[in-house]
Amino acid sequence: MAKRKSAGIILTLFLITAGVLSLALTVYIGYRASISDRNLFSISLIALFAGLFFECIRVSGNWKTVIGIFVGTYLISLGAFLPGKNEHTYNFENHLGLWPYVFIVIFALIFGIVYKDKVTAKLTEGVTLLLSISLIYWTVDYGFINYQNWFSIILMTIALLLSISSIINALTYIQLSRTNRLTLSIWSTVVMFAFAIDNIIRVFSNPDIESSYFSDGLYISLQYFLLGVSVVYIMQNFMLLVAFIPSKNGNYKRDLKENKKDHIARYSDKQVDIGQSLFCIVFTGTVYLLNYKFQILPRHTMIWLVFLAFPPILQLKTLINGKKKLPLIKGLR
Repeated sequence: MAKRKSAGIILTLFLITAGVLSLALTVYIGYRASISDRNLFSISLIALFAGLFFECIRVSGNWKTVIGIFVGTYLISLGAFLPGKNEHTYNFENHLGLWPYVFIVIFALIFGIVYKDKVTAKLTEGVTLLLSISLIYWTVDYGFINYQNWFSIILMTIALLLSISSIINALTYIQLSRTNRLTLSIWSTVVMFAFAIDNIIRVFSNPDIESSYFSDGLYISLQYFLLGVSVVYIMQNFMLLVAFIPSKNGNYKRDLKENKKDHIARYSDKQVDIGQSLFCIVFTGTVYLLNYKFQILPRHTMIWLVFLAFPPILQLKTLINGKKKLPLIKGLR
C-alpha cells in the first residue's frame, strides 16, 4: 500500500513538473513567434489542422478523446525544440517552423493507433480497380512512359502487370484467396500512398493564401482542408507499408505475420458485379481521357475528385437500376 502511495506521489510530481515546464515553454514559444518574421500559423496551416480535427472527431465520435490525444500530442511534440544530433548551431526559428508538422504527424500516428480498426480503409476489388485505372492515367499524364532508364522501365512493368491483374480480378470471378487478397491489398496501399505523396507535394507547391485572390485562396484552403482530412489515412497506409521493413528491435517474423493478417482482414472476399466493373472502367476512363486531352483540372485534383464522386454516382446508378448486388465501391479514403 505504501509503495502504491509513493508511486502515486512520484507520478503526480512528475506530471506537475512536466506541466510547468510545458507551460513555460509554451509562453516562450508564443513570445518568440510574436517577434519572429516567420508566421507560425498561416491560413493554409489552419485549414490543414481544421481538416485533421474534423475527420478525427467524425471518425471517433468523441471529441473528449480527440482533446485527450491533442494534449498528449502537444506535450510530446515539444520535443521538436530539442537540438538535433548533428545540429552544431541551434536555430530556434527552424524548430519553430518545423513544430506544427511534427505535431500533425504525431497526432495522426497516435489517433491511427487508437482507432486502427476505423481508419484502416476497407478494400474491395472495385477500389483496387479504380486505383489501378487512376494510376495508369497518372503515369501517362505525368509522362513517365517517356522515361527510358532501366529502373523506370522495371517499375512501370511491375505496375502495369499488377494493374492488369486487378482489372482481370474485377472482370472475372477468380477466387479471392488469402494470397490474392494480400497481393491486392498491398498493391492498393502502395498506389494510395503514391497518390498521397503526390497530392502533398502539389498542395504545398501552391502560393501563399495570404497573397492570393479570394477565389484562389478558397480553392487552396479547400485543398489544405482535404489534405488534413486524409492525413490519418496517409499515416495508416504508411504504417501498413513500413511494417514490411525489418526492424532492429523486435521479432520481424511475428510482426510480418501480423501485418499480413491486417492486409488480408481489410480486403473483402466478396466478388464485385462485373457490370459495375465495366461501368467503372468506362466512366473513369472517359473522365481521365477528357482531362488528359483538355487539361480541365490538374491531374492530382481530378484523381481525388473521381475518388470522391464515383462512389455516390455508382450508388445512384444502382438505385435507378433497382439492383441489390454488392456495390463496387463503398468509399475510398
